Amino acid sequence: MKLGLRLPQRLGVDLRHDVVEAARTAEAAGYAGLWTYERLLFPEQPLEPYAPPNVPWPAASRQAADPLAVLAAAAVVTNTVRLGTSVLVAPLHLPIQLAKELATIDQLSGGRVIAGLSTGWSTDELQAAGTTRAGRGRILDETLDVFDAAWGPDPVTFRGARTVIENAAVLPKPVSKIPVMLGGGGDARAQQRIAQRADGWLPLLTTPGPAGAAELRTGWARIRELATGYGRDASRMEMVVVGNVTFTDRPAGPGRTAFVGTLDQILEDVHTAAEAGADELIVDLNLQDWFTSTRQMLETAVEIRERADVG
Repeated sequence: MKLGLRLPQRLGVDLRHDVVEAARTAEAAGYAGLWTYERLLFPEQPLEPYAPPNVPWPAASRQAADPLAVLAAAAVVTNTVRLGTSVLVAPLHLPIQLAKELATIDQLSGGRVIAGLSTGWSTDELQAAGTTRAGRGRILDETLDVFDAAWGPDPVTFRGARTVIENAAVLPKPVSKIPVMLGGGGDARAQQRIAQRADGWLPLLTTPGPAGAAELRTGWARIRELATGYGRDASRMEMVVVGNVTFTDRPAGPGRTAFVGTLDQILEDVHTAAEAGADELIVDLNLQDWFTSTRQMLETAVEIRERADVG
């Protein structure tokens, strides 16, 4: 299992310097991937909690710098790491513009981009982008269709609910087809979409220990079984697990959530992801309110990479 690191986008980050420093440091430390996430805004009185049943939105997410701009900055100062989004909220974007932006960054990086997408969940964000929760699945499906068309040969002709392209060149093209991964997977429709359309799955690990590994293995086995049924080569698909880290001063109790606890407990969760069969684990330190600087965050990231006994 490889390790990836989410780049700093949170409140308090010096974007001009910290993104470049983080990208270079992570690549030098042996991280295999650099990832960004998307939060469009921070509602003062959100319509939904950050996570069920009543987890509040973290203060650090008052700023989440634009994920594609951050990824482009990382692209020009690195050479080998993969550059992924985990995740972009498809309904917040016009599909043709998103296809063009991803293809441009893929060219800048020499073909290292991975497009991680989801339907999103925040009503506050969806309504700010002029859409609704009811239509988000259809928008994601159209986005995937537009990717196929726009990244294919010119001239492009496409007709969808939001996108109409008539016999036009759409450039630049990616270096090669950009792998598309999907988050979610909590219901049958989401699993079918991943199995039919995606190159991989981006699940969260929330339960520590053997139970958490079993949950991921079961979901991943189901998705690959469906993919095989659709005539796809499931062995070419990847599972990239997301670990949202929250450190505690003392060991968290037996009812803890995965990636909440001391550094030793976080390292146990790293091994749980490996036992579940993850191809890569994204270490996300963006939600840590107590990090006083990006350098302190990177020191922790380097320590995790050094102590984690993974590939």
